[in-house]
Amino acid sequence: MDTLKSINLLTRQAYNLAAQKYHELFHNEMYKKEYDRKLLDSFAARFHKDSLICDAGCGPSAHIGRYLFEKGINIVGVDISEKCIELAQQYNPEMKFECADISNMSFDNNTFDGLISYYSLINTPKIYVQRFFTEFHRVLKPKGYLLVVAKAGTTEGYNDDLLGIKAKNYFTLFSVEEIVDYFKEANFTLEFIEKRNPYDFEISSERIFAIGKKVLK
Repeated sequence: MDTLKSINLLTRQAYNLAAQKYHELFHNEMYKKEYDRKLLDSFAARFHKDSLICDAGCGPSAHIGRYLFEKGINIVGVDISEKCIELAQQYNPEMKFECADISNMSFDNNTFDGLISYYSLINTPKIYVQRFFTEFHRVLKPKGYLLVVAKAGTTEGYNDDLLGIKAKNYFTLFSVEEIVDYFKEANFTLEFIEKRNPYDFEISSERIFAIGKKVLK
């Protein structure tokens, strides 16, 4: 088993254990995040009622995808954790979900008009992150839009705790320059990138928000 598969297995196991607590902590957080709501509103304005968006790494609440779904956009939530998908489907019965590794999804090429990756790269070592961007490019239609949100910093490595639950997982912080490079190397035209300070109720890391458009190789 290669290193990425091993880390993905840890991620699956960790979020299977922490899924219910994650939902309890974060399912209503969008109501407290004005910046995020405004950014998602601007992202949603790029689409119409027939558009299809992938919420890659949707988590147990799928609350980011649901925010867009409630604006009339079709959403497919994807997560590596079986428990996260089970809960997401339970809490959002009108939405569609699939359990899968978001670096290797089963969707055909050019399936989605948009894709959101909201903190779904934070459990991946930097040396493997480009695989995820390559997969995002593959499943997006030409001129499809990618929204990536990550936590800012320079550290990465293993943790033994996830939301107060004993569970080994990998955790990565990124720089703006790294996010820019990931978009560029995967053939996305970067249209927006910005950092914001954490809200007082969040973990104390700055957040990076980036939007790019798929270009053909």
